[in-house]
Parts: sequence; structure tokens; C-alpha cells
Amino acid sequence: MRRQVGFTIIELVVVIALLGILAAVALPRFINVTEDAHNAAVKGAAGGLAAGVALAKAKAVVENAGDGDDIELEGGTVAVNGFGYPTGASGASPSLTNAQQCVDVWNNVLQGSRPVVSSAWPSTNPGSVDYVAQVNTAGVAQDCVYMYKRNNTHSPRMITYNALTGDVTATGVDY
Repeated sequence: MRRQVGFTIIELVVVIALLGILAAVALPRFINVTEDAHNAAVKGAAGGLAAGVALAKAKAVVENAGDGDDIELEGGTVAVNGFGYPTGASGASPSLTNAQQCVDVWNNVLQGSRPVVSSAWPSTNPGSVDYVAQVNTAGVAQDCVYMYKRNNTHSPRMITYNALTGDVTATGVDY
């Protein structure tokens, strides 16, 4: 008599059950990879902006730039306030007064293939903008707030740049 070779139905059911359990455990982790990627993008942009602001401050100190003076950076020319922090494009007010100044700070401080920032949410092609800039001038605050829009949602992810202290913080991302 010839011996049969193969799987029994019980072995097959056990293997399918184990694969199902593994999929149920691993699938949520793989689904969350997209959120992790968005968080990493915001953290990276915030780090780049912080480094650019620090370099602008260092250059302003070296050049003894005063309130409203312009300094030349790799990305372009920026105006600085009395503390040496960027406040907009060349000739801009030494205090932040509008969202376009925040866009100019972003574009002139960051180099190369930086994320795209707009001063308004585009209605025709919202996927073309990574961040929407807003300015917060409440009280004595001089904050540029860059709202992350790449995932086409109104997520709480944002980068805040304080032109009085030079602080750059990312909020709404898991650390």
C-alpha cells in the first residue's frame, strides 16, 4: 500500500487560523504607517525651519543687523527684527503683520525642495499645498502658524514659529 502525502484538514484549518491571527495583530500597525509618515513630515519640516531660523539669527548677529534690516541667506533675502529673527522678505516690517510674511520667512529660510506653503487654502488644487500659513498677532505674540494640509484634512498638525524668541514647535504630532 502506498503512503499518502499531504496536509490533513485539521492542519490546514490550524494554519489558516494562525495566519488570520497574525494578520489581525499586524494589520493595524501597517495601517498606522501613513499617520506616522505625516507626523514625520511635520517633524522634519519643523526641524528644518528651526535650523534655518537659527542660521538667520547667527548671520544677523554677525552682521550686527538691527530692527528691519535685511540679511542675505541661501534661500533669499529676509528682514529681521531687533532680536535678529526673520520676519519676512526683504523690506518687510520688523513685526509679523500678515500671512504673506510667514510664507516669505518659510521660503527664504528653508532651502532646496522645501514643502509648499500658501497664505490661503487653494480651492482649485488643494493637494498642491503642504502648509497654509497664518499669523497670530494677539497681544504681543508674533507667531507664524503653519497648518499641515498635505493629507487634505484639517488635522491638528502644525508648526509654530515665534519671531520674538525664535522658537519653532511642532504640535499635533506624536513624539
